[in-house]
Amino acid sequence: MTDRKRPLVNVTRKLPDVIETRMMELFDTRLNLTDEAMDKAALIEAGETADVLVPTVTDRLDAEVIARIAKAGRCRLIASFGTGVDHIDINAARKHGLVVTNTPGVLTEDTADMTMALILAVGRRLVEGEKLVRSGKWTGWSPTSMLGHRLTGKRLGIIGMGRIGSAVARRARGFGLSIHYHNRRRATEDLEAELEATYWDSLDQMLSRMDVISINCPHTPATFHLLSARRLALIRREAILVNTSRGEVVDEAILARLLERGEIAGAGLDVFEHEPAINPKLMKLPNVVLLPHMGSATIEGRIDMGQKVIVNIRAFVDGHPPPDMVLETEF
Repeated sequence: MTDRKRPLVNVTRKLPDVIETRMMELFDTRLNLTDEAMDKAALIEAGETADVLVPTVTDRLDAEVIARIAKAGRCRLIASFGTGVDHIDINAARKHGLVVTNTPGVLTEDTADMTMALILAVGRRLVEGEKLVRSGKWTGWSPTSMLGHRLTGKRLGIIGMGRIGSAVARRARGFGLSIHYHNRRRATEDLEAELEATYWDSLDQMLSRMDVISINCPHTPATFHLLSARRLALIRREAILVNTSRGEVVDEAILARLLERGEIAGAGLDVFEHEPAINPKLMKLPNVVLLPHMGSATIEGRIDMGQKVIVNIRAFVDGHPPPDMVLETEF
């Protein structure tokens, strides 16, 4: 670290006021008051001139950026504001001796809530109905108008039974869905018993049998296009797909094509492969619900994330291992 009495902390995006205020009290903090995403040059400069860099998921810290920051010899900690770390080259950071932390666990319930909201919205055609009412073309109730599908008795296939996947499963059981899952490692017997969950070692076999599929795994090199063209083709025509994880897990172009052809019944997407850009086909489809990456967007969640960032910085500055140090990224 540096000999400064208080570490200089550069924050790349605007955080909740209460978090920024506390960071100003504790550290020599530089804030981004405009909340404009930094370009590569600005991001490098922020890292080169600080003891601690606090980026978010919109900041791409690739191998080149990491190397430039490390070469300056000042920054030793990247305390990311967010759970996912796919925007950071963890191997490059480790190679150059930079510690990386994240904010796990605090967004579990918020993201699980949004996952269930999307399952309901797609299955019961909530957005289509809302648009119909606003259009002024609704003529009243009809026995065959706006028919969706009942959730009770359907099979939910969860891809990634971590904290969020388990939280989704708990909610889904309350709606009468039976729980199935695929994960790199099988869950504990206690968790399987609690959720009455069926484990599938083969993702292909699970996909071909589910009524609802929820993506809850992180984006890593191993999960990039995990739902490839071949796997998307396995999904039943009557099924719906929900993604509140990362857009890169799905081949978005192929998904759009299958949805357009009716080969997948519907989708609820909070994340996109090239966000903020979205495949134009998805924008036109009535059987798709699109959200602006807001699965974790609660003020309580954002404050909890900020508090974790502060704890990680304070621990590191005091010479202790940060509690949320990122050691590996895998599915």
